[in-house]
Amino acid sequence: MTPDVAWPKAFKGGFVREPEEVRTYWTEQWSEINPHVEPIAFYSEDAGQVLAEVHQVVRDLAGAVLADEHVGHRFTIEHSLIQGMEVGRLPSSGLGT
Repeated sequence: MTPDVAWPKAFKGGFVREPEEVRTYWTEQWSEINPHVEPIAFYSEDAGQVLAEVHQVVRDLAGAVLADEHVGHRFTIEHSLIQGMEVGRLPSSGLGT
């Protein structure tokens, strides 16, 4: 991961760019919630992007479900390496076409 790679702080908002910032964010996230993300499908997009449809279940540390939803993880890929990721809503139609 290079400094120009942006990784989303989906749980808190914003982005991190350095490997140590990602480690700190993930450590903090998993000390507060228990997320499980399972890929459902992948869709090629323009400009070297891939949209992953994921089923995301987030629980608090006691096991109560905080979120259970399908969201999109959009990856930008250059030279076979992930250069960025965005988390957001899935398009309402047109997936897989």
